[in-house]
Amino acid sequence: MKIHFIGIGGIGISALAKFMAGEGHVISGSDIRQSEITDELALKYGAKITIPHHGDAVEGVDMVIHSAAVRKNNPEYIRAKELGIPLYARKEALKFILGDKKVYAVGGAHGKSTTSAMLAELLPESNALIGAISKAFHSNVRTAPNDDVVFEADESDASFLNCNPYMAIVTNVEPEHMEYYEYNLDRFYAAYEEFLRLAEVRVVNAEDPFLAGLELESVNLYPSRDIRDIEYILIDEEPHTRFRLKEYGVFDVFGLGAHIALDASLAILAALHAGEDVETIRQNLRHYKGIKKRFDIIENGTECVIFDDYGHHPTEIKATMDALKDYAKMRGFKKIRAIWQPHKYSRTMDNLQGFVDCFADADELVILPIWAAGEVEVPIDLKGAFSGYELTMAERVTKEGGVVKILDKTGQTIKQFDHDLIVAFGAGDITYQIRGLK
Repeated sequence: MKIHFIGIGGIGISALAKFMAGEGHVISGSDIRQSEITDELALKYGAKITIPHHGDAVEGVDMVIHSAAVRKNNPEYIRAKELGIPLYARKEALKFILGDKKVYAVGGAHGKSTTSAMLAELLPESNALIGAISKAFHSNVRTAPNDDVVFEADESDASFLNCNPYMAIVTNVEPEHMEYYEYNLDRFYAAYEEFLRLAEVRVVNAEDPFLAGLELESVNLYPSRDIRDIEYILIDEEPHTRFRLKEYGVFDVFGLGAHIALDASLAILAALHAGEDVETIRQNLRHYKGIKKRFDIIENGTECVIFDDYGHHPTEIKATMDALKDYAKMRGFKKIRAIWQPHKYSRTMDNLQGFVDCFADADELVILPIWAAGEVEVPIDLKGAFSGYELTMAERVTKEGGVVKILDKTGQTIKQFDHDLIVAFGAGDITYQIRGLK
């Protein structure tokens, strides 16, 4: 088939496009701007990319799939309707894309991309569709000639209910994306319970309060007693966590922190119940090199180390800050300088005190304008909320060599960081700013 994807530059839609290309379909797509993802789709997958959206782009295709962000006034959406082309939202498309597959679905509020990428390494013959770029296979998708699929399952629009899970792996359950659930906690938790009930096999963090309260037969991980002897080590100057899991012995995994050991442990248990041998799992886990934008070291020098981190919720940021404290001690750095681009007005307002608290270990904090992600601007007094910090309000940042420059609205440098640990947090375009690409 000829399948067109509206919003193909998004991490979730691009994964489906690549996967369908691997299944033998001809893909095309459009987005509002060119990006690394659209370039890869054009060069590696032969996709015809239209920038920006244009109605002509859907002519001659058999099907159109669009991201959740696409509105009904999109010119390609309108033209597809006029032409009678079957039109599906991403979440609806999952039903027929994954409907006949054996899906190992990883869900949870935090850590699902990391756990998915780890599980993809532990099931090396499987297909993989994850919500981040794996540094092991340099993509968010890996295709294989079988029906096994490691899939990052998204709760933000309840699309995880359409992914046909054979195995459901859940890291934790914490209210997030509540605007979709109309701020109804019962509806939110019911979606997770339905996701788990859909699966034949369930692997869960049994110390999560919600998961612990469900009466479902599961493979349970109790982190406080099942994961022991956690220590942080450097392997080739890169951070790793070493831990002992149940009776299975010691494992080493890229990254730092108890949360990394937890994610790895869930992936290990899932792989064991998929039939993998424990010694093979131990070896394959060492192939995991992390994922782009998660504790991602983009500059590793003797004077400074610069990290890019996708953390955009207080729980995620706090976990990374804890890991950075340990890494700073290991490398002999004195200070942590954090740069934060808040993501969404709704998330910032709903979790404002949590954001204030999670940066407590930052010696300096730079706050950039909120990345709206399509939301209407709402005034939030971030300067007042963070008045207890050594704070700089800035317009953007950039990187030149090993120096991070903090810029005002006129583009003038108001501060620069060139030593200690520097970390950029956010799910917007800060990942390009901190790399000096924007």
